[in-house]
Amino acid sequence: MLGASSVLALRIWTAITSLLSPPPATALAVRYASKKTGGSSKNLSGKSSGRRLGIKKMEGHHVHAGNILGTQRHFHWHPGAHVGFGKNKCLYALEEGIVHYAKDVYMPHPRNTEAVDLITRLPKGAVLYKTFVDVVPTKPEGTFKLVAMLEVLFEVMGQRLEPR
Repeated sequence: MLGASSVLALRIWTAITSLLSPPPATALAVRYASKKTGGSSKNLSGKSSGRRLGIKKMEGHHVHAGNILGTQRHFHWHPGAHVGFGKNKCLYALEEGIVHYAKDVYMPHPRNTEAVDLITRLPKGAVLYKTFVDVVPTKPEGTFKLVAMLEVLFEVMGQRLEPR
């Protein structure tokens, strides 16, 4: 039989070794993620919204002065009569009227070397066209404002405005 001193020494020895040695890892459970966490994505090329470019008013539409006729990044349409050209290449109406589109043959200036090179590379008989956007003004019914003001002025003065 063991003595009381040896039992005490054994208990002290097991207490010290249990404090100094780590517990066994058999009871530890490791779990791995089944999905990748949602982080940053490098392929964002298709996520941006559209730029809303193109024609806003079609042939025959009635427009007021200042209405935007079309937006573009490159020269698809060129400003014609009564059409303004913005800094971002947008076309807008300068007068109230009806929208009209016309295609004209493009004849570059002889000093424009890039355009002349482009024309010479085309096949024989090919023609380049430019699309112009025009606004045909709708005249207000009645007479011009100046004529109406002069008629009122002459009536007040007692004279009659007569054509020559």
